[in-house]
Amino acid sequence: MANVNKVLLLGRLTRDPELRYTPNGTAVCDLGIAVGRKWKGQDGSWKEETCFVDVTVWQKQAEYCAEYLKKGREVFVEGRLTLDQWQAPDGQKRSKLKVVAQSVQFLGGKPGGPGGGGAAAGAAPPEPPVEEPLPDEGHAPEPPF
Repeated sequence: MANVNKVLLLGRLTRDPELRYTPNGTAVCDLGIAVGRKWKGQDGSWKEETCFVDVTVWQKQAEYCAEYLKKGREVFVEGRLTLDQWQAPDGQKRSKLKVVAQSVQFLGGKPGGPGGGGAAAGAAPPEPPVEEPLPDEGHAPEPPF
């Protein structure tokens, strides 16, 4: 039986994108996304829950995200779940689940424009190109930190 590792997220950015480059010049952009869920509890009242997800975008799509996205913008992310592991300065082993994006769609127009929420209105940015190949799991570039 084959394994499936696919994540679909529809949410809003919790902060402005953070763009950086690996030592070999590959663009990497980190996004924070809030994904909400509503349901009716047993008592009949509506309940809400928000899940905060870290997303990493690579290559040209990372540069598009940094250029056109801002905090509060709605996005649709398609990607895969991955586990980051590292050793903290105090010697403790740490780990964190995050999503590596294969595609990011910009939704809702610019903040302040139709369907957005925020500052100045204007034309929506061009959509980023369709998926770019990601580095192989075993051959991913070193994290830029």
